[in-house]
Amino acid sequence: MSDAAPKFRREPAGERREALIEAALVLVAQRGVRGATVRAIAEHAQVTQGLIRHYFSSKEDLMSAAYAWHMERMTALTCTSAGKPQGSARGRLGAFVTRSLMPPVVDPSSVSLWAGFLNTVREDARMRSIHEQTYRDFRDRLEALISDALREAKIAATPRALRRLAIACNAVIDGLWMEGGALPDAFMADELPEIGVKSVGAIIGIDLTVKEERL
Repeated sequence: MSDAAPKFRREPAGERREALIEAALVLVAQRGVRGATVRAIAEHAQVTQGLIRHYFSSKEDLMSAAYAWHMERMTALTCTSAGKPQGSARGRLGAFVTRSLMPPVVDPSSVSLWAGFLNTVREDARMRSIHEQTYRDFRDRLEALISDALREAKIAATPRALRRLAIACNAVIDGLWMEGGALPDAFMADELPEIGVKSVGAIIGIDLTVKEERL
């Protein structure tokens, strides 16, 4: 038995819970959901298994919380600049696409997490519900930005058309994000964001690559 006993942390409960979630995510990225056992997570976080059970009723509860936290964080990172009110609607949409295809959103560990969680999302109803909700949240934000950009350009679009445009643009972003994370050395700097912005612009019929004039 190791002399290095798990340490009890004195951080506030919210920070302690988040630290356990982060430890779980590290191990899921390395070993997958099955390999991320409660014991391994406790060892990585330097806490007891009992402390984990204090915050999460089961491993499934911890995995669901970790997946939700990770997916919501990804959306938040993407929306950091695009959600700001200044600038044109076209510029905000371009910023959203650019942020979604740059670090820290595009990252090998994020793709590893996606792959690690994939089977569980397919098999577990709670995980599938989280995936559906976070997917809709991201797509709805994208759809709102597309709607604003089209309105600004005086291009009419029905709700059905907007939904389909958002689905198509989201698929382009997802594909580039996956390749960028899986093969980080295969692309030149800024190549993926530039391709993403040009592709999304082509789908919706607006040139998003034109630089805005400064007044």
